[in-house]
Amino acid sequence: MNAPVPPSPEQVRPPDFLTDAWRIARKDLLIESRTRSGFLAAAVFAVLAVVIFRFTWDPTAIPAIDLAPGVLWVIFTFSGLLGLNRSFGLELAERAYDGLLASPVSRPAIFAGKALANATFVLAVQALALPAVALFFDLPGGGGWWVVAPVVVLAALGLAAVGTLFAAVAANTRLADLLLPMMTLPFFVPLVIPAAQATAVVLRGEPLAEASAWLRVLLAYDLVFLPACALVFPYTIEE
Repeated sequence: MNAPVPPSPEQVRPPDFLTDAWRIARKDLLIESRTRSGFLAAAVFAVLAVVIFRFTWDPTAIPAIDLAPGVLWVIFTFSGLLGLNRSFGLELAERAYDGLLASPVSRPAIFAGKALANATFVLAVQALALPAVALFFDLPGGGGWWVVAPVVVLAALGLAAVGTLFAAVAANTRLADLLLPMMTLPFFVPLVIPAAQATAVVLRGEPLAEASAWLRVLLAYDLVFLPACALVFPYTIEE
């Protein structure tokens, strides 16, 4: 009788959380880079929203510097929802979701990979929306826009964490397109308000230190919701 073949080092190696999360994120981003349907839809929405706000704006009623942060973060919120809708939708369509759950990848790694891909999607759309808002509202250019980067990154992490969790909850329902905004928008409000306030401080030409209180709120949001959503996520997905 043949002796059993000992497992290879690759077979006995414990799961690597970071590697698995990166593979999940890379897979989602690769699909999006090939289809581009989600990004193009969000990009068209971003530009259209900027144009609508620009041509319904009365410069004598409110200065551009005061209106632009609100426009920017409205775009951020709703373009993020467009990406979140696709987070699990493509896998459900071809039953790839079952294969993902049956794989040896841990549930927290699935969450981390999905959240990373969603955050990257939102940041890409915001990278398009920022110059569009600056152009249409004739805002001053220069290095001030780079100071907005920490605000955008902190907000994107929070939105991706909460959005990924609720996208998983809504994915298996018939009303996912309606249910996802209803669940996420109340959680996005305490994220978008400090982000808009911090952006307004920067666009007025004040140092980033003046927005430190709002940045601390964003950081606290991320520190609370990132681990909380990762812990809850395994209980929200179906086998």
